[in-house]
Amino acid sequence: MENRADHPTLTIEEYATQLARLEQQVAELSAKLKWYEEQFRLAQKKRFGASSEKTHPDQLAFDLFNEAEVLATPEGEEPPTEKITYERRKPTGKREARLDHLPIETVTYELGEDERVCSCCGGTLHEMSTETRNEIEIIPAQAKVVRHVRKVYACRRCEREEIRTPIVTAPMPKPVYPGSLASPSSMAYVMTQKYVDSQPLYRQEQQFARLGLSISRQTLANWMMYGAKWLSPLVDRMREHLLKQDILHADETTLKVLREPGKSAETQSYLWLYRTGRTGPPIVLYDYKPTRNGAHPREFLSGFKGYLHVDGYSGYHKVQGVTLVGCWAHARRKFDEALKALPAGQSKTETAAHQGLAFCNELFAIERELKDASPEERHAVRMERSKPILEAYLAWLQKQRSRTLPKSLLGQAIAYSLNQWDKLTAFLKDGRLELDNNRSERSIKPFVIGRKNWLFANTPRGAKASATIYSVIETAKENGLNPFQYLKYLFEQLPQLPDPKDPEALDRLLPWSSSLPLTCRAPQS
Repeated sequence: MENRADHPTLTIEEYATQLARLEQQVAELSAKLKWYEEQFRLAQKKRFGASSEKTHPDQLAFDLFNEAEVLATPEGEEPPTEKITYERRKPTGKREARLDHLPIETVTYELGEDERVCSCCGGTLHEMSTETRNEIEIIPAQAKVVRHVRKVYACRRCEREEIRTPIVTAPMPKPVYPGSLASPSSMAYVMTQKYVDSQPLYRQEQQFARLGLSISRQTLANWMMYGAKWLSPLVDRMREHLLKQDILHADETTLKVLREPGKSAETQSYLWLYRTGRTGPPIVLYDYKPTRNGAHPREFLSGFKGYLHVDGYSGYHKVQGVTLVGCWAHARRKFDEALKALPAGQSKTETAAHQGLAFCNELFAIERELKDASPEERHAVRMERSKPILEAYLAWLQKQRSRTLPKSLLGQAIAYSLNQWDKLTAFLKDGRLELDNNRSERSIKPFVIGRKNWLFANTPRGAKASATIYSVIETAKENGLNPFQYLKYLFEQLPQLPDPKDPEALDRLLPWSSSLPLTCRAPQS
């Protein structure tokens, strides 16, 4: 038998202490298990569920392969055959209006003279009516060589009688890239393909090969780099106009640069975005930097005074002389993630995550009503309707904080709103301010989509060139311009400027300039 003296008996207090310690361990392990379960369910939702907080009824999930079958409908917008039995101007519908800006080629089908004989009586047939149908003809990209020949003139009399003969050379536009085959149109085309349509240079190399042109991707890359030099003074001028505004938006995203000095190829660099808000000319600028340090926006926005829409990143606090305006879309997204991470079968309408989401949705509902309101009207309504919601929301947050595990998704959502409270309530100060920073996120999305195709930049120099080109293209799109036509016009005009940095000359070329030709305007759909 075992000797009981080897196992001393514990007192009731010691047993109670040990039990309390074990219960605490169980609680901690249960909380940790719950957190891991939340993360797993959220990861599943992000991978297989809808990508946004709100699913549009027209959204088609997982139908990429059979997209043609899913989207094709018998009731589609195919133009019907029309019979015209008398002359009358047919009302132009929405479908026809989209074709007005296109050139029209008419093909007429008629019977020959010997065929216009009635099969019944043998009389002559006359034209009774016409049937018309419209088709869209696609002409693939074509390439041609434009040979610039400049003639040189001299005086024959001076050649015979004088010691010196004056020579006169016919004027010729300066090339966009001396010593290269690049033209304004070809350089604009390659840029548009890459930065608008997300076509990597190696694919463009293949496309040119099918046209019978042997142009390497290295050559195309040189065109991009040289073209960015022409655009750089224009972007600098756009930045000067940007800093004169009093309301801006900012955001940042990652970018992999393979040959960054002092960094490995796996290290992330960053592309920073700065753009205007509701007021002023639309300006969208990108700035490449090797890190996410808050010193970068402070440097870029040096001289700016006013409101700056941002997300929750603390680096923007280094920007001096500005009032930071928080993003309610981020606050709402936190509660949405907490809601998505709930176990299957659990009622979501009775949870704290649903309550927090409801507070956010109330604010967004008011903003939708104020979409077309003036800044003064918007400010008045916000003070009357939005401010009480904010006060109730703050009281609810403070009450829920003590009831919620800090590391849970719900706890993180509550902590985000409380930590960002000053920024989240800043929109009450001015009716021109917005409830979220979605304007920045929409502007940075083209770069994110392009990054999925070309994956990385090779050098910092290439990354800076891409930021310059993106700035011009996205600002052009915001101002209703056709990116290709606008770039082509810039590459025609910029080499001809006596001073490429002349502010007045550059202002005439800015995307919102009234002096731009109509050919630069994008057709209105």
